[in-house]
Amino acid sequence: MNDFEKSRGFWGSRAGFVIAAAGSAIGLGNIWKFPYITGQHGGGAFVIVYLICIVLIGIPIMLAEFTIGRKTHKNPVGAYKNIHPAGLWFLVGGMGVLAGFMILSFYSVVAGWTIAYVLKSIFMLVTQFETAADAGKYFGNFASNPFEALIYHTIFMILCISIVIKGVRSGIEKSCDILMPTLLFILVLLVIRSLTLKGAWAGVVFYLKPEFSKLTAQGVLVALGHAFFSLSLGMGAMITYGSYLSKKENLASSALIVGALDTVIALLAGLMIFPAVFAMGLEPSAGPGLVFHVLPAVFSKMPFGNIVSIAFFTLLAIAALTSGISLLEVVVAYFIDEIRWSRKKAVLIVGSVIFILGIPSALSFGAFGEYKLFGMNFFDIVDHIASNYLLPLGGLLICVFVAWVWGPKPALEEIHIGEHKFPFAGGWVFLVKYISPVAVGIILIAKLMGK
Repeated sequence: MNDFEKSRGFWGSRAGFVIAAAGSAIGLGNIWKFPYITGQHGGGAFVIVYLICIVLIGIPIMLAEFTIGRKTHKNPVGAYKNIHPAGLWFLVGGMGVLAGFMILSFYSVVAGWTIAYVLKSIFMLVTQFETAADAGKYFGNFASNPFEALIYHTIFMILCISIVIKGVRSGIEKSCDILMPTLLFILVLLVIRSLTLKGAWAGVVFYLKPEFSKLTAQGVLVALGHAFFSLSLGMGAMITYGSYLSKKENLASSALIVGALDTVIALLAGLMIFPAVFAMGLEPSAGPGLVFHVLPAVFSKMPFGNIVSIAFFTLLAIAALTSGISLLEVVVAYFIDEIRWSRKKAVLIVGSVIFILGIPSALSFGAFGEYKLFGMNFFDIVDHIASNYLLPLGGLLICVFVAWVWGPKPALEEIHIGEHKFPFAGGWVFLVKYISPVAVGIILIAKLMGK
């Protein structure tokens, strides 16, 4: 094995790949965002629509990304160059790399908040609030403190760098083999604790009982968007992770398992949060402030609430870390493959640049808060560009590329290498050709219209 092959690497096992890919997909979106958007859009009916979107849109696109990656054993840019050397399709891969770069710069800031709240929970600083308003005021003061914002942003980026620099097998795979079971264990314990609270059943009913009269067109659109974003699609992460797979692995079943794990975690997060919120008599549709405003107030009122708070924010931090390392790996893989940097050089330089780009985002709620463009601070601008334009456009073009440029036949040939049988081949082709691109196109149009 030459130096380049050592820098690139391969997964040690199929299980390691599935766990790592699931770790990439399972992030703050599952544990933070999914519960609050469910609360905002009617509970159980929203969950049903979300599950349909995962099956019809999310998993088919994920399989398409895995297929591109394994076919080429290249980063997103190199993968498109390899399959279709003529034309500008490599720019689609470039958008994915750019998206990973931009997202990690502000994602690291939010992830840093979760680390901070683990420490603050240990010292009982965030479990002493009478109301959600008090907890919200505390969080506002914390997020606007430049020293704290930067120090926790730094800590998170150091964690990501220290894992990715060790390589695919020794770094990413080994860490996810530890982190993901830990995440699931903590989540199950918190679900059990939440369900045993007095009055918890009302939260379960709200969460799981379909009330289709409360589901609006906007709610369907939100479910569609979250199904796409939840699986880390459109940013090259699944192409990159797929590129480290051997030819003997089953792509279709791997995509199904990863999608199922991601969905199970999101559903369990709802079972953890809603029963506790209802038991404590608080508002289930609190929006993005649910995690840092409402839940600390819930923990303050809950027996053994401080222990629960430590466990919860540890859970969030782990979810953030498994996603963060995949975002960093997308960019690192580009520099290893295309520029022929060593892994060490790529990780240190890329990680440092992302950290620097993240500084204005970290200060956007304090020192840089007054500097705005179109009513958005730096954090919001980077998030807006990456999440609203780069990701859905990337997802749409992936469908077009696989279904209409590369073609279903060679794509299915790649899938069949590791599959003894793929009974849903025709269905997958139909979804990638027609349903998935239309759905992602709707997401993109909605984002462009500010919906």
